[in-house]
Amino acid sequence: MRVGLIRVMTTSDRRLLHAHGKLLQEAFGFTVTSRCIPDQPSGVYDQASLESAAPKVVRLARVMAGDADALIISCASDPGLAATRAAVDIPVIGAGSAAAAAALTFGGRIGVLGLGAHVPGPISDALGERMLLIDGQGRIETPDAFLMPAGIFDALAAAHMLVDAGADMIVQASTGLSSIGMADVLRRRLGVPVIDAVTAAGSMLVSAVAAGNFKGFESCRL
Repeated sequence: MRVGLIRVMTTSDRRLLHAHGKLLQEAFGFTVTSRCIPDQPSGVYDQASLESAAPKVVRLARVMAGDADALIISCASDPGLAATRAAVDIPVIGAGSAAAAAALTFGGRIGVLGLGAHVPGPISDALGERMLLIDGQGRIETPDAFLMPAGIFDALAAAHMLVDAGADMIVQASTGLSSIGMADVLRRRLGVPVIDAVTAAGSMLVSAVAAGNFKGFESCRL
């Protein structure tokens, strides 16, 4: 399957640009083409950056759709998801919606690990009262901070705090964590399920293909 992957953090670093595509290729065997929207070096991290990203995602999706069987918006805030689905005639998956759907298949409290106390709308809306946050989880403000040593250590500390506070599993509410392969690290350290938003999007696409339900998937909303 040919998957077009839309990155919302602008980068000229090819390794970083293709990091999410590599996850999908290794996990599902997809042929992935990754492109990033312009002029967002810190990605999506608040309402203003979300609103700025959304129309850029739609424009890029129109360009990529002709050479893809499906598109993935690789951001936990799902910028422009509804508008993109309306603009192209292939399936479009938002990483945030996919992560939330995957998390809801587990029982218990769902610890949310991401950009401080900010939780992307697709995740907070879906998880509701099952969502667990912790005080003091506010040091990482933008996704690119996870690429720095301090960001990595802060994410590890926050994940431990979530489990100590009673989280039965963790959902990664920033695809910046996907860029550094944090999910595998946390699974080994904490011994609880950890949902990576990028691979959750891949799993949702695989399920849709297996069910022969592309059109039904397009109309799904959490």
